[in-house]
Amino acid sequence: MFYYLLKLIKKRVAFGMFLRFGLASLGLAVAVVQVWSQESEIPQHHVPGGFRNLHIDNQGRRWDFFRWRLGLGPKEAPAFGSESVLPYRPEVVSPDLNCLNHADPKTIQITWIGHSTFLIQVAGLNLLTDPIFSERASPVSFAGSRRQAPLPLRLEDLPPIQATVISHNHYDHLDRPTVTRLGGGVRFFVPLGLAEWFREANLPQVTELDWWQSAEFGPIRFHCVPAQHFSMRTPFDAYEVLWAGWVLSTPVGKIYFAGDTGYSPDFREIGRRFGPMRLALIPIGGYMPRWFMRPVHIDPEEAVRVHQDVRSQQSIGMHWGTFKLTDEPQAEPPILLRQALQKVNIPPDKFIVLRFGETLVLQPSPER
Repeated sequence: MFYYLLKLIKKRVAFGMFLRFGLASLGLAVAVVQVWSQESEIPQHHVPGGFRNLHIDNQGRRWDFFRWRLGLGPKEAPAFGSESVLPYRPEVVSPDLNCLNHADPKTIQITWIGHSTFLIQVAGLNLLTDPIFSERASPVSFAGSRRQAPLPLRLEDLPPIQATVISHNHYDHLDRPTVTRLGGGVRFFVPLGLAEWFREANLPQVTELDWWQSAEFGPIRFHCVPAQHFSMRTPFDAYEVLWAGWVLSTPVGKIYFAGDTGYSPDFREIGRRFGPMRLALIPIGGYMPRWFMRPVHIDPEEAVRVHQDVRSQQSIGMHWGTFKLTDEPQAEPPILLRQALQKVNIPPDKFIVLRFGETLVLQPSPER
């Protein structure tokens, strides 16, 4: 409660920008100031009171949200009919815990836990992306989007976690019960402005970065990269903290975690700066209705374009099949993904979906 009261006060006072960028994160403030001192002005995605997207207008989203929820927007039919025509039967496998506890540090071993949560094991480290192990993606435990597929393993079944990347603060990507259970010994990499939330949650090991900033942790360099999305935990704090994707430069190749995003020119720039990617984790669900979701959620066809833009050698689809958050049938995204790959003559094994709990092992990148 103190955190949200503080955020509300900040939103109302003239020194909000100073408090956020000058005092909120003393450990990182020096790094941020150093970056700005090398530039002629504050980055374009920074605005008074928060942040903005560079390629779309942030205005009008709240009204469009209510139009969508009240059924007042344009009607769009699913590509393959209704849920009854396209039944959803999630495939869940039990992970090999021995394999998870003895990962080869010279490979990239990745396990899909669900939604945007992956266990990445590389270079002797165990990492999580946007971890959510709760039954609901919601601020409360008794209401909100419930899991449509069971968790393939419990949080306590994981090997020791050393680091976690967070893309943004929506409840299906930043789950307070989960990160609290991970504990203060885990290093959290978060977009600019979000470190304060973690410290309020008694999670002090947090590194906060702006787009195009980087930090090292062990043998891995974490790069914060742009995404086209937004942030919000309450009706009063939209766009106050940043949203992002992440590139992990590892000894065996680069890993790209796109987070939540609409399609934008940023992907080509990410590919130019960091590609080729040995592995890319790209959303394929959460795209309907397109009139509302297109600016902030890619569909499977756009996901294939992202795969091409970042020059990914192997991609995995995420952000589908776990929580019923949008209007498309839950079984639809992998079907549209296969069709999109076929259209541009990309072999289907280059961009796959995993079963819940399934593990993929990749050998080192030939280019790194």
